[in-house]
Amino acid sequence: MDDGTLQGRTAIVTGAGRGLGRAMVLGLAKAGVHVIATAAKEVAEVEAVAKEAEKVRGTGLVIPLQADVAREADCAETVETVMRRFGRLDILVNNAGRGMKYVSEKFLSEPTRFWEVEPETWRMVIDTNVNGPFLMARLAAPAMVKAGWGRIINVSMNYETMRRRGFSPYGPSKAALESETVIWAHDLEGTGVTVNALLPGGATLTGMIPDEVPEQIRASLLDPAIMVPPLLWLASPASDGITGRRFTATKWKQGEDRRAAAEAAMDPAGWA
Repeated sequence: MDDGTLQGRTAIVTGAGRGLGRAMVLGLAKAGVHVIATAAKEVAEVEAVAKEAEKVRGTGLVIPLQADVAREADCAETVETVMRRFGRLDILVNNAGRGMKYVSEKFLSEPTRFWEVEPETWRMVIDTNVNGPFLMARLAAPAMVKAGWGRIINVSMNYETMRRRGFSPYGPSKAALESETVIWAHDLEGTGVTVNALLPGGATLTGMIPDEVPEQIRASLLDPAIMVPPLLWLASPASDGITGRRFTATKWKQGEDRRAAAEAAMDPAGWA
């Protein structure tokens, strides 16, 4: 979807150095969006993504920034950067997340029971996956409301994974994010700002996949770029009025009728 409808818009994508974040940054940049791409620690990765974007669409479209969404000061700096550089904030993609690898590298073959999770690890995952989106959205929403238009897109996951044995605290964190999506959509109703969730729809080749996974299985994982078509539609004026929904990228049907593709991929967010 590079039809000019996103040309000149601005976006923040958190956790943008690899996997889903990298794919979404490149997709937005290709559509002409100015993107602030953040990473908590691996700033070299978002710098590399910015250089990739230059090859596709030219210089200056992607600005790399080291920022941890779990730190309120870093979130404030991120929003201030986009407002200072471009004077507007149109799109926030809450993608930064910490997964089960922080609990155990063997989480797929040897599930960790919830009482075996270190409290420090639990807090770290919740701080990034639940509190981080709140801190970012809290700072982004006022500028969007003032402008009368905006998009908050929260990266979610399959309901089955939220309830999977041994998936604490990652599963609970994404269930909370779904709740945030619905409540924020209600809070922003009538402002022109929408809040939706977007998920790949299956196991995806990201940094959350442990090194022990065999190569033949890795080859069957979804390409992170699967997120780009629904993301660009959600980020555009074509999705005006659509809020409090979840979009599954594997259900998105490519074709000329994007509204039909969106309807096929769309379900109520939360636990409707």
